[in-house]
Amino acid sequence: MVAKIKSGKSLIGALNYNENKVKQGKAVLIGAAKYFKEPNELSFDDKLFRLTDLAGMNQRAKTNAVHVSLNFPNGENLADETLNNIVKEYLTGVGFETQPHLVYRHEDAGHPHIHIVTTNIKRDGERISLHYLGQNESEKIRKAIEIKYGLTKAEDQTKQKPNLKADVSAAEYGKAETKRTITNILGFVIRAYKYTSIPELNAVLQQYNIAADRGSKDSRMYAREGLVYWILDKLGNKIGVPIKASTIYGKPTLKTLDEKFKLNAQLRKPFKDDFIKILDEVLTKPHTKRDFQKALREKGVQVILRQNDEGRIYGVTFIDLKNKAVFNGSDLGKAYSANQLAAQLLPDPKPTIKAEHQYEQQVKNTSDDLLDILFAPEHDDMAALNKFKNKKRKGQNL
Repeated sequence: MVAKIKSGKSLIGALNYNENKVKQGKAVLIGAAKYFKEPNELSFDDKLFRLTDLAGMNQRAKTNAVHVSLNFPNGENLADETLNNIVKEYLTGVGFETQPHLVYRHEDAGHPHIHIVTTNIKRDGERISLHYLGQNESEKIRKAIEIKYGLTKAEDQTKQKPNLKADVSAAEYGKAETKRTITNILGFVIRAYKYTSIPELNAVLQQYNIAADRGSKDSRMYAREGLVYWILDKLGNKIGVPIKASTIYGKPTLKTLDEKFKLNAQLRKPFKDDFIKILDEVLTKPHTKRDFQKALREKGVQVILRQNDEGRIYGVTFIDLKNKAVFNGSDLGKAYSANQLAAQLLPDPKPTIKAEHQYEQQVKNTSDDLLDILFAPEHDDMAALNKFKNKKRKGQNL
């Protein structure tokens, strides 16, 4: 069992997330402890005001919302009664036995998991400390519950080996367990492709709806050379929560990848000259950006053009799909750099009204998934995650 604890200021945000899942048929309220009605009799306001009334007892507290998820591996499908018993024992173990709470069983990911919504403000206004809660009390009670109920240990869930024999396909959030999906894709890509930087690795991973992320340059994670992996949605946006590199089989951390970068720089050299010949052949004719990508795709080359809001190309990466070699444009020579290509390629024609409408509809259809991005269930160990999590991210729900 993997336990996750998130804290923040928005009780209504945490509640809204779970209630929206219920409306979508992706979650069920299975418990409401220390409420004055049965779970099926509670209105939205009943659920919310019970918690906000307590939170209002301490106006100085910066954090009053606590959102916990308990995650189980595939095949560990427990009855609702058992889940409620586990929740009761878990909350007692972390010092929340007196707190009202709501329990939701979620069915929107590739593994069984439940969410708990509560507050850390007690009736007398005293605040339950969340400092190191995930690393200390949560770890102790989590291990005790695993033994009592015969559950898979969290440590065993983090030791998943990639299924190297399986066909590797693009990730789809919720179709299978996030960590297993990322592990399988990384196991294939890291072994098969020749890349020499994080951007080059990402050029490949993004074809499988995965991204490696060091965080912003001013973040603690970046300063500590941390690395996490995300699943991406169909529009390339990060969805769910990140998986820490050191918890993935093979430990594809920045340190490990740096060694791989040096090796790959040598391994891809034999393919460079022939690859340039392919580019030269295509560039003998004038092309728009789309036609350029299409022409190379027909020759087994994937082109990733990085553009700003005005459509100006500021970066280009080529993937030789046959030889699994990845090249940044400037590494091939000045003629293949982003600036040269930007000057050489013709602008794409403006989209028709019909195409614009289709795009707008696509964006509209994805707006309902916003809460999935903000409040997706985690699959990593909270104790490990706390070591690199930026304090600024407090308040991001599951």
